[in-house]
Amino acid sequence: MSIMDFTGKTILVIGAGISGKAAARVLAGHGAAVVLNDRKKIDASEEPWTILAAAGVKFVFGSQETSLLDTTDIVVPSPVISPEIPIMREAVKRGIPIWSEVEVASRVTNADILGVTGTNGKTTTTTLLGKIMEAAGRHTVVGGNIGIGLSEQAADLPAGDVVVAELSSFQLENTQTLKPKAACILNITPDHMDRHHTMEAYAAAKERIFRNQTKRETAVLNYDDPLIRQMEKDIQSRILYFSTNTEVPVGAFLRGKELILRIHGRDTCICRTDELKLFGKHNIQNCLAAFLIAYAVGAPLAVIRKVLKEFSGVEHRIEFVRTIQGVPYYNDSKGTNTDASIKALEAFSGHVILIAGGHDKMTPLDTFMQLAAKKVDILILVGEAGDRFEQEARKVGVKNIYRAGFDMEKAVRMARNMATAPQVILLSPACSSYDMYDNFEQRGDDFKRIVWSL
Repeated sequence: MSIMDFTGKTILVIGAGISGKAAARVLAGHGAAVVLNDRKKIDASEEPWTILAAAGVKFVFGSQETSLLDTTDIVVPSPVISPEIPIMREAVKRGIPIWSEVEVASRVTNADILGVTGTNGKTTTTTLLGKIMEAAGRHTVVGGNIGIGLSEQAADLPAGDVVVAELSSFQLENTQTLKPKAACILNITPDHMDRHHTMEAYAAAKERIFRNQTKRETAVLNYDDPLIRQMEKDIQSRILYFSTNTEVPVGAFLRGKELILRIHGRDTCICRTDELKLFGKHNIQNCLAAFLIAYAVGAPLAVIRKVLKEFSGVEHRIEFVRTIQGVPYYNDSKGTNTDASIKALEAFSGHVILIAGGHDKMTPLDTFMQLAAKKVDILILVGEAGDRFEQEARKVGVKNIYRAGFDMEKAVRMARNMATAPQVILLSPACSSYDMYDNFEQRGDDFKRIVWSL
């Protein structure tokens, strides 16, 4: 697709966060008349607002009237904007096209887009894939749900360049023409039920990543996930599978301690698990998915092998902080749902002092708490999820439960005072951060600051 000229189009961008600012700047730069709207009152006399105003962006801050739609050709909502708010419902009613910021990105670039989605593991897989593509000599940008506006990253890149995109279900909801050269769904477990309401709707949002692919593109599927396996009947592109449980017909899998690539009936060992710096079964899945996507778009095996062995992970995902009196501390602030925290607990053999809780997404806790009953010596709860988490933990026999209110420092100091080797202290909240922090990064940074102050 050639880069789109938006001259003559009036576009309403809703939400003035990272995605909204990026979309507004890019669309204005490509000829659109852009109105940036946010219900919050924002002082537009400071940067970056002055820069956006100079680019021709108009602001409507502090209100959100449906009359904004009267002259609008396209609506671009930020990912956090619920489709159920009045202005979004009215846009649908009027038949106004609704595009995500990721859709904008796909319309303003000629680069190959490599897409990564799933409930968990997206950031690790996206970051690793970006490093492989860079090492393979392709000019590469990494963005999306990783904290950088994808449209700004991708804008005006030529053919031959690569955009590695971490894509959430919120970002995929309103994609129309997005067609990744290669894309994967890592896993699908209950998350964001407050937004999608059903698992079917959540899975359907994820599956949009493959919607426009043809035989010339590649879909990478988790063979071990039944929800993802059943998508194969709807996919038009070439399918490669990955598995940590069994050998796949074509793709990549774990055999003993070897990561195996199987293409055209021929098996090649890429590396061994003991050569990786990442640990945990979930990270093996991330490595298999990343190297399959890279291989599908031409990255040499020697480059893939080298980067896999060198990659040490991403911040806030089972990140080692320090050891105090024989007790290691790990920051897993990116564990924003129960499945992510289950994977974190599975990475340890036991004797975990777990700090959990935060803004409760109301996802089922049974499996998480059953695992906690086996692995966790002490559970310390923070944030607004405390009551429900404690009730569910007691139901399945979790012992030694403590409450630290809305105080991360208190939680860490409680953990430190009770810990003795061979225990480990793990922050893995199984919740988002919005009751105490702006985002999971801020929460993880605060945890690390406290640990380093001990």
